[in-house]
Amino acid sequence: MDTATDLGRLIGPLRRAVLVRTRRAADLPDLPEAQIELLRVLSDAGGLAPREVAARLRVAPSTVSNLIRAMTAAGLVERKPSSTDLRTVTLTASPHALDLLSRYDRVSAQALRQALTALAPDSRRAIEEALPALTELIGALEGQRG
Repeated sequence: MDTATDLGRLIGPLRRAVLVRTRRAADLPDLPEAQIELLRVLSDAGGLAPREVAARLRVAPSTVSNLIRAMTAAGLVERKPSSTDLRTVTLTASPHALDLLSRYDRVSAQALRQALTALAPDSRRAIEEALPALTELIGALEGQRG
């Protein structure tokens, strides 16, 4: 058994299962994970320059540019020009996007609660006990990126 391989193979299907269940349960739009992550970054920060978004998401600026183009057209992201430098913009999540993100979070938490309730008590307890270690694992992985 290789824990790293097994965990790596579980992460994607787990995220997709939660996302699919969330969309179905609340009749939410089919936003790609990349757009949801970008909205989460903007929501947490309040507003950022595109290069800051790229750095936080750890993706190429061109990827952020493509995402922003599509999300602006869909009314999910607002671009506000700087009052001091017309070449610079600040990106913010629109009120509609913030509402969608809140609904995604609320419904996905409920879907996870229901799924956890369906598990055997020992399995639920094992997941609860693993949460601090998973948080630590995220920190270790982020530290390796440097």
